[in-house]
Amino acid sequence: MASKAVASGERTEQKALRVGVIGAGIMGSNHARVLAGLPGTTLVGIVDPLTEHRARATELVGCRAFASVDELLAEGIDAVTIAAPTHLHHEIALDCIARNVHLLVEKPIASSVDEGNEIVAAARKSGVTLMVGHVERFNPAVAAIKQAISGEDILSIGITRVGPFPPRMSNVGVVIDLAVHDIDLIRWFTESDIVEVQPQLSSAVAEREDIALLQFRTASGVLAHINTNWLTPFKARSVTVATRDKYVMGDLLTRQVTECFGFKPDGSYSMRHLPVGHDEPLRAELIAFLRAVRGGGHPAVSGDEGVASLEIAIRCLETPPRPAASAPPRKGPRLVGG
Repeated sequence: MASKAVASGERTEQKALRVGVIGAGIMGSNHARVLAGLPGTTLVGIVDPLTEHRARATELVGCRAFASVDELLAEGIDAVTIAAPTHLHHEIALDCIARNVHLLVEKPIASSVDEGNEIVAAARKSGVTLMVGHVERFNPAVAAIKQAISGEDILSIGITRVGPFPPRMSNVGVVIDLAVHDIDLIRWFTESDIVEVQPQLSSAVAEREDIALLQFRTASGVLAHINTNWLTPFKARSVTVATRDKYVMGDLLTRQVTECFGFKPDGSYSMRHLPVGHDEPLRAELIAFLRAVRGGGHPAVSGDEGVASLEIAIRCLETPPRPAASAPPRKGPRLVGG
């Protein structure tokens, strides 16, 4: 007679998690593609009200497609990723939480801080896992930078995230669409809250801001700045971090990270390239989410962290620009009598 797995000390197979995706745009379709290939996961289907989006997702992934969230929830799912437009996050998230469905909500978590806090409170009360999709944390280059500066006395952080105007029209500008990634990274790198915001915004081409130069100070005293726009004809993503003992430079697109160290009085120093992994950030993010669902542990990016980054982004949009210091009127050249 065969012995039971528990008695023999063998590990029993985990039941496959039934997962759905809400939103079949570019990001949602990518979620579905990755989830369909993860072991121990059954992709139940993807939701989108647009027929053409559902058809594209079905062709790309081969999964079922639903026109409404209720249709997906009726199939019985354990977890869901929400990649719908931001203004729908609040309603969809609360519906999923009410059904005790674990959820990953794409950044930003909601349209407002109040809506974000409501999602966090509801998830906490129901005991479901809530994670926010700040995927840049899972970029292997970002992970290498984080490891390189661990335990260091950070002095300043500079981040550039620029590119051409996005082909998809959006109801947000570069601060919510792009800079919120880097606000999260500044908070994560420094492990400190942002306490001072000095934004400079401009709408050169778009209706909303398409240029943003943002300066910050954290509670730990770190100075940071973000340069982001939709006017650069090519994409660029870079991070620099200065500490007391080293200077770290990372290209988030080519995933090259360089560390300068061993500074000498004569200006010389040493330099080395750091090892960087090759994981797809979205795949690593979704694996982390499902791991938290299965284990009941803390998610890699909590709802509170997502709300905190959104709050800083909104402050950047609402803070009036600091006026230039007024200078006394300049006098003309002094005449000297002969």
